[in-house]
Amino acid sequence: MTICDCHVHVFDPGRYPWAPDRAYTPGAARLGELRRFHAALGVGRAVLVQPSPYGSDNRCLLDALRELGDRARGVAVLGGHETAAELAHWHRLGVRGVRVNLVSGGGARDVAAARRAVTRTAERIAPLDWHLQLFAGLPVVSALAADLAVLPVPVVVDHYGLADGPDRPGFRDLLGLLADERAYVKLSAPYRIPAGSAAASAAEFVAANPHRVVWGSDWPHTGGRARNARERDTPEPFREVDDARELAAVRAWAGGHATTVLETNPAELYDFPLVR
Repeated sequence: MTICDCHVHVFDPGRYPWAPDRAYTPGAARLGELRRFHAALGVGRAVLVQPSPYGSDNRCLLDALRELGDRARGVAVLGGHETAAELAHWHRLGVRGVRVNLVSGGGARDVAAARRAVTRTAERIAPLDWHLQLFAGLPVVSALAADLAVLPVPVVVDHYGLADGPDRPGFRDLLGLLADERAYVKLSAPYRIPAGSAAASAAEFVAANPHRVVWGSDWPHTGGRARNARERDTPEPFREVDDARELAAVRAWAGGHATTVLETNPAELYDFPLVR
C-alpha cells in the first residue's frame, strides 16, 4: 500500500485554454511540478480533480492521467454531451468519479437545483461504478442528506463539507451519512474553513467511521487572493501552505486509523491496483 493524495489539480494554460465563464484564473501548476511535490512529500498515488477554471473541458485532466498511468485516478466534470463510448474511454484512462460543484461559479442556486444536479449525475455514472464528488457547504449537505443516502453511487464530500465546526447546523447530518456508509468526507483544504475547525471536525469524522475518511492536499492551493470579478482574467497567486505539516496533522488526527485514511480507503474508493 502507499499514501494517496486524493485532491490535486493540474493547470497548464499554455496547452489547455480556460473556460470563458470561469470564476477565477489560476497560475500554472503543471504535471512535472505535481510529481516533484509528491516525491518530496512521500506520496505515491494521486487523484486529479477537474478544477472549475476548465469547466467541463477535461482534456488537461485526461492527458495527465494518460501520462501518470496506474499511480493516478481522476474525478471529471460532465458537460452533458458525453457519449457512453467517451465515458468508457475516460474509465480506461483512470476516471473514477464526477464532481458536482455547488460552490464555485455556476453552482446550483437553490436546493431543488442542487437535488436535480446530484440525482442526474448519479444516474448517469452508476453503470460505470463511479462515485459522485460533492463540493457543497453544510447547509446544502444537510438539505440533501436524505437524497444522498439513497443515491445509486458512493458520495464523497469535498473539503470537510466546508464545516465551520462540529457544533454547526448540518454537521450531524454529515456524520450520519458517514456512520451509515452513505458518504465519504475528504480532509482537504483546511484553509477554506475557520481556523481551528479542521482538527475538531476531523476527530468527529474519524470517530463516526474511519473507513469513510480520505485525505487530499488541494495542491496547488488556489484561492490565494480575494476574488474580484473585474480582475477575473488576472492570474491569482497560490496559497503558501506547509504541506508536510498538514499531512502530519492528518496523521495525528487519524491516530491509529492513519493507514486506513491515507492508504486503504483511497485504494478501495478509487480502484487502485493492489500493491503488497
